[in-house]
Amino acid sequence: MNPTLRACAAYAWRILVVGAVVYAAFSVLGRFHEVAVAVFLGLVGTAMLRPVADLLARVLPRPLAVALALLGSIVLFLGVLSLVGEAVARESAGLEREFGAGLGRIKRWLEAAPFRLDPHVLDDLQSRIGEYLSRHRSVVISTALSGVGRLVEVVTVFALALFCSVFFIHSGDRHWNWFCAQLPETARDRVEIAGRAAWRTFTGYTHGIVLVAATNAVLVGLALFALGVPLAVPLALLEFLAAFVPLIGSPIALAIAAVVALAAKGPVVAAVVIALIVVIGQIEGHLLHPIVMSWAVRLHPVVVAVAVIGGAITAGVLGAVVAVPLVSVLWSARQALRRAGGSARTTR
Repeated sequence: MNPTLRACAAYAWRILVVGAVVYAAFSVLGRFHEVAVAVFLGLVGTAMLRPVADLLARVLPRPLAVALALLGSIVLFLGVLSLVGEAVARESAGLEREFGAGLGRIKRWLEAAPFRLDPHVLDDLQSRIGEYLSRHRSVVISTALSGVGRLVEVVTVFALALFCSVFFIHSGDRHWNWFCAQLPETARDRVEIAGRAAWRTFTGYTHGIVLVAATNAVLVGLALFALGVPLAVPLALLEFLAAFVPLIGSPIALAIAAVVALAAKGPVVAAVVIALIVVIGQIEGHLLHPIVMSWAVRLHPVVVAVAVIGGAITAGVLGAVVAVPLVSVLWSARQALRRAGGSARTTR
């Protein structure tokens, strides 16, 4: 057989095996996605709170240090939620009036030059939207009621994530050592090397993305507050959460802020917010990510984009969030094994 054809065949069946394993893994995760999400959130919490617990453990018993770190993070999270809820409640009455006036301004703007849309078309569109909502009111109500069941699932996932975080933070090293001890001796060293490298990358990515998201949220919140856009705090929180989806999260969140600015303050302020989208995108892409993330994740932007889109197609928003750290962890494990194999051959 031709050597080239033999090499292609060898690579082909290996690719097929890897593809089958990946498909099986995603199928299993899809059937037990709540458990997978809970474990992932537990790992994220561990990456963020393990340094805090280690610092507290220098002066406190380890269990008490873990409890203080977790309780402090929960109090901080609930405090942010209460701040957002208070801001929404405080601005809801005025926001409704501003949106009503803003929609009228948008309608008059579309009727004027250069768009010159027929006012009857806009009125007809508004009436069609109202008729659609009235006809599908039962669907909206049933969706809202089904949200109660989803809320129970969310609470269950967060409870399991908290449970996992307690043990991961307290004695994660012992759990990992026990797992490695169950493997065949020929595989222990390689798994140990890959696992340590993967955890270093995951921890670095988590710290970096939180720092980038917090910086973006502060910049957006200050800018929206200075422009007088309503709901500046909730929109800043939305920007913080959206930043966990690289490349596409921040533009989507800022586009929502631009729509709010257009309805509440008019096209001039909306144009300033759109300019803000460009400026923050440049700061994030050319300053924050290269400085903060380069030491933890070394992936080409094309790889990041493909990973995010592929993850979104496979598992929705969760897939888009998990895709980049998953690819980064796999790549770092592969590089660590490659370096270990090279050093072993050198010593021989």
